[in-house]
Amino acid sequence: MTDIPGPLFRVVFANEDKLFEVYARSVGQSGLFGFIEIEELVFGEHSGMLVDPAEEKLKSEFKGVKRTYVPMHSVIRIDEVEERGEAKVREMDTSAGNVRSFPVYKPGSGPSGGQAPAGK
Repeated sequence: MTDIPGPLFRVVFANEDKLFEVYARSVGQSGLFGFIEIEELVFGEHSGMLVDPAEEKLKSEFKGVKRTYVPMHSVIRIDEVEERGEAKVREMDTSAGNVRSFPVYKPGSGPSGGQAPAGK
């Protein structure tokens, strides 16, 4: 078991062609429609010389974040776990299989640079 009592959740979600795996004390439906609220992120405490660079990167990315909201369609899996594992970020493997990420529109990324076609 982990040293802090209460439920512990492993949440895996996609963001910008990367898979994030984080651990949190509270996960639920957000008041913001279509979002999952992830609160009280849990990271390992390192003692000694061993430092995991992937977890340190995540720790610095979420530094000062009380809760984060992830779009519901980005969440791949939520598990309630007994022990905290390694939080990590990894590239999505899109080379194998025929499953692809849903394309997301970004202003200025279309054929007309995000502008309406002339004469319309």
